[in-house]
Amino acid sequence: MQTLLTHVRRLHSIEPANRDHLPALRVALSVAVPSLVLLTIGRPDLMIYAVFGAFTGMYGRREPHQLRLRHQGQAAILLLAGVSVGVGLSANHVPGWGLVLVETAFAGLGSLFSDRIRLRPNGPFFAILALGACASVPAGTPWHVAVLIAALSAAFSMVVGFVGWVRGRSWNPTVVRNAGPLLGRRRQEALVHALKYVAAVGTAGSIGVISGSGHPHWAMAAAAVPLAAADMPSSVYRGIHRIVGTFLGLVVVAVVLFQGPMSPLLLFPGNEPAVLAIVVIACQFTTELFMTRHYGLAMVSFTPVILLTAQLADPIDPYILVMERGIETLVGALVGIAVVVLLRRPLRRAGS
Repeated sequence: MQTLLTHVRRLHSIEPANRDHLPALRVALSVAVPSLVLLTIGRPDLMIYAVFGAFTGMYGRREPHQLRLRHQGQAAILLLAGVSVGVGLSANHVPGWGLVLVETAFAGLGSLFSDRIRLRPNGPFFAILALGACASVPAGTPWHVAVLIAALSAAFSMVVGFVGWVRGRSWNPTVVRNAGPLLGRRRQEALVHALKYVAAVGTAGSIGVISGSGHPHWAMAAAAVPLAAADMPSSVYRGIHRIVGTFLGLVVVAVVLFQGPMSPLLLFPGNEPAVLAIVVIACQFTTELFMTRHYGLAMVSFTPVILLTAQLADPIDPYILVMERGIETLVGALVGIAVVVLLRRPLRRAGS
């Protein structure tokens, strides 16, 4: 009973604040500037590529400027790879099973890359999400333009993350991030970790396609969430946080898109793209504000960020959008938790 109570407390406990508003402001600014530029030129549908590029700013939040720059550069490679592959799939109209195969392989390779460079936040989740999201919307611009938008947004995020360096202006060429080659036990653990990503993402995506869902990539992204945690209890917590946080985030999406009495769209009729863009920027700030303190609370804000940018790129019935996101997230998170629980023993043998 005491153990159960301990787990319950950990589920809803919030870590103490640690100047989280500073990285939150950096990320919000990284999202805001390219998004507002696209809004100004009348292309809010391209915001999805800028937002995924801006996720570069979510990495290296507590590192010194020099290490943060290197860390974010490594993260940008993975994010841009996800965007590039996703846009390519969209441009070539690759069907659902093709998306599952490609995204599953990408998840495994992304896991190896993330473990190799010790990416923080852990794992290739955001790149997996970028691939699926970009593949699911029509290519409204040539491939190279979409990738360029993401790359410029990523570069701007790195500038924002490094600008504080001007106060000290010191550079130590011997400082490196704590990342080394995958050798021995660590290589075995990384391989098993990658296989877990393949199993979870592939299974969740297959269920999504078989069920006839129009968005199997949401299930695949949700399945990757528990795998980023350090141990099995933490993996289960993250999976539960993902489900509960997403469902609460869907309430926010419903308030915005269903145009009820509380919808901000009613305040500015005829300016829906601008309103949605502002909501995305505000939600990205609160996402980063709670990302390291409580994953579930962060998901309440992160869910509108992803769904509203997707809605700007490819508007669909809001009721279908909310319903399918809820179902796919539930399926994917449960699959990810199941993979962590069922494959925990092979990981121990690989590391013995």
